[in-house]
Amino acid sequence: MPSRLGTKIRDLRKKQGLTLDKLAEKAGLSKSYLWELENRESQKPSAEKLQALADALSVDMSYFLEEDKRDPEERHLDEAFFRGYRQLDATGKEQLRRILETFKKS
Repeated sequence: MPSRLGTKIRDLRKKQGLTLDKLAEKAGLSKSYLWELENRESQKPSAEKLQALADALSVDMSYFLEEDKRDPEERHLDEAFFRGYRQLDATGKEQLRRILETFKKS
């Protein structure tokens, strides 16, 4: 069974249209090692290998270490939304909460 790390690597790789071969080449890792990371629970890559993968996939290495399962783009959009929400006055926040409740009901 794949680990959370393996799932994150595979999801990003596929989203970017990369094969195992291509990602392995970009990260300077072997295809078999990358397959092991994606598919086995027991793999614990070094910080250097994790950084190489992060660079190859254009994400911050912290993405692989966090519990958050959202992809980096979704996290970025969510964080921007909440920054905007915090800047609203009380009336704006209440209006947005009402809109959200409407969406939750439908």
